[in-house]
Amino acid sequence: MSQSWFDEGELIGVLTTQPLDRLLDYRAPAGGCHVGAFLEVPLGPRRVLGVVWGPGRGDFDLSKVRPANRVLDAAPMTETMRGFLEKVGAYTLTPMPAMLRLATRAPGLGDAPSMRKVYRRGDGWPDRETDARRRVIAALDEMGGLALTLGELSDAAGVTSSVIKGLVKQGVVLEEDSPRDVPYPRLDPDYGGKELTEDQAEAAGQLCSGIATGAYGTTLLKGVTGSGKTEVYLEAVAECLRQGRQALVLLPEIALTAEFLTRVEARFGTRPAEWHSGVTMTERRRVWRMVGEGGADLVVGARSALFLPFRDLGLIVVDEEHDTSYKQEDGVLYNARDMAVLRASLESAQVVLASATPSLESWANADAGKYERIDLTARFGPAVLPEMRAIDMRGETLPGGRWISPTLQGAVRARLEKSEQSLLFLNRRGYAPVTVCRACGHQIGCDHCDARMVEHRFLKRLVCHQCGATKPMPERCPKCEVEGKLAAVGPGVERLTEEAQALFPEARVVTLSSDLFGSARALKARIEEIAGGEADIIIGTQLVAKGHNFPLLTLVGVIDADLGLQGSDLRAAERTFQLMRQVAGRAGRAEKPGLALLQTHQPEHPVIRAILSGDEENFWRAEAAEREAVRVPPYGRLAGIILSSTDAQEAFDLGNALARNDAPLRRIGAQVFGPAPAPIARVRGRHRVRLLVKAAKGAPLQQALADWVRPFPIKGQLRLAIDIDPQSFY
Repeated sequence: MSQSWFDEGELIGVLTTQPLDRLLDYRAPAGGCHVGAFLEVPLGPRRVLGVVWGPGRGDFDLSKVRPANRVLDAAPMTETMRGFLEKVGAYTLTPMPAMLRLATRAPGLGDAPSMRKVYRRGDGWPDRETDARRRVIAALDEMGGLALTLGELSDAAGVTSSVIKGLVKQGVVLEEDSPRDVPYPRLDPDYGGKELTEDQAEAAGQLCSGIATGAYGTTLLKGVTGSGKTEVYLEAVAECLRQGRQALVLLPEIALTAEFLTRVEARFGTRPAEWHSGVTMTERRRVWRMVGEGGADLVVGARSALFLPFRDLGLIVVDEEHDTSYKQEDGVLYNARDMAVLRASLESAQVVLASATPSLESWANADAGKYERIDLTARFGPAVLPEMRAIDMRGETLPGGRWISPTLQGAVRARLEKSEQSLLFLNRRGYAPVTVCRACGHQIGCDHCDARMVEHRFLKRLVCHQCGATKPMPERCPKCEVEGKLAAVGPGVERLTEEAQALFPEARVVTLSSDLFGSARALKARIEEIAGGEADIIIGTQLVAKGHNFPLLTLVGVIDADLGLQGSDLRAAERTFQLMRQVAGRAGRAEKPGLALLQTHQPEHPVIRAILSGDEENFWRAEAAEREAVRVPPYGRLAGIILSSTDAQEAFDLGNALARNDAPLRRIGAQVFGPAPAPIARVRGRHRVRLLVKAAKGAPLQQALADWVRPFPIKGQLRLAIDIDPQSFY
């Protein structure tokens, strides 16, 4: 058993957040320290964050070992958490300093409260209104009473600190010492439980029984949209709280958080801790510290909440577990769904994977008996599942530049006459995906990426959806300089909005797309207005498919059901099936029956037929059989190698060298495909080359990959990233 306490001056091994390939030796600080203690240590002229990982190695001149500065006022990292970081690092081939950075994403962990000033809204009003002052007030009002640091408020309002300081003098903004981080109010598991249906009560009972064992287990909670999965797993949260353990609920989309928090408050009497990009840095520090001290019962958060330092984690819920946003695509490349299962196994905790349309990986694990499975087959209350029909676009007559078929128009018109809502779904942001010059044929592309720029007419800008670069919509072609010949090609939701407004001028048409809202609170407010009846026709991207409840919505029209079936992505069929079923599930969630119409040029396609028939098990079995036949996930293993450089030839040279020297991979029976240019070969000015490694399910892939790339030095502008279990191949 390793030493767990070090007296002052003893040699300790410290893992820092700095990009170094080893533990560093230090002397234990005054007063000594535990294994897992968070320290401030000297590194050159700087002071950096570190964690005591064990005894020092002492394999160099001990007279040069420096003492750690001090132990930070934070709960030590548990042995389980250290093991979790090591296992995630080994699985994803991520260096441990990067794993520690992921686990300490809260500011000022070593700061005393008095070192910080925070700002909140006061009662006063400025003696003179300016645009900058109005922005400060709006930013504070939007935070709903939460305090911000000076930097956070400056960034949120887009003003200098002097504007804020001026408002402080007038009492419009209050400046306060940051209070010591305080525990969150305790949630009451017996506060507001709803009466469950027989199916829901049985499902909740099964989940609670698993939690009561205090052992690890994973359950796939599969329920049709509107079946009450949330109420069921909140009962599991209640049981976890009764056991005196902590719970974590992961959500795929920040836009879902506000509605979910309201439901949690109604169930438990108070709000839980939040962890996502919309939370202030001050609040993030409080969450991080209270989770470690046991001062937070429940955390609701995005995927990175999985790396919070829970003291005693008893339950992890992954809501909408099939959602692709659980895969982190930069930095540490991990899938939060899979890592949730890993963490629960180490914590002796339960995992609930909730979805109406589970991922094939989860379906296969349940089918093989690795996971328990609970099915909710009926909608809650009087609501019934919507009827689903295809509109064969080959038989529809549409003028050029139009996308809403006559059949769909008629269905929308019928809803308008009944004062019911319609949703027109198109999974494409902006006005048009391509802007082409009719004089010379030039398509306007991004200056930094090999991608076409998307016109966002509401913003009056062209936007690159790869790197985020924007530029004004030009009057003339940037290549031939002819004026008035630029044309939008293809539809986005903004163009669809224009068409709906022209076809139904009496209707209130709103657009729901992530790029049209400056904050999660603004989006939440809009969704609440729509749910309350403040719209007749909703035009939306996949944002609308994620858990929102619109009681008046009875018609869903999918503009292009074939869109996701294009390309060679091995998950194209699965994702199209999931998205269409999720979108269709928005209809008929109250008393009135719903109808979903799918515009398609391929009504005979197996995926479209499966969507319409509702025979989900048959679809999963057919999809599983296809994947198993070619030994791809979940019946085989894949790893993506992404090489990038400012010099395309340099990236290709490394790719070719890797492909020629693949002996470590051949030893485990793995195959290498590539190198080939990535589908979007240049992003942010960097040329990208991909290789794909395919191996058998039980092959020791990580070790072979590490042995394969080790002899190749990565220097200068060259970068190499390994993506275990890639979800996208762009």
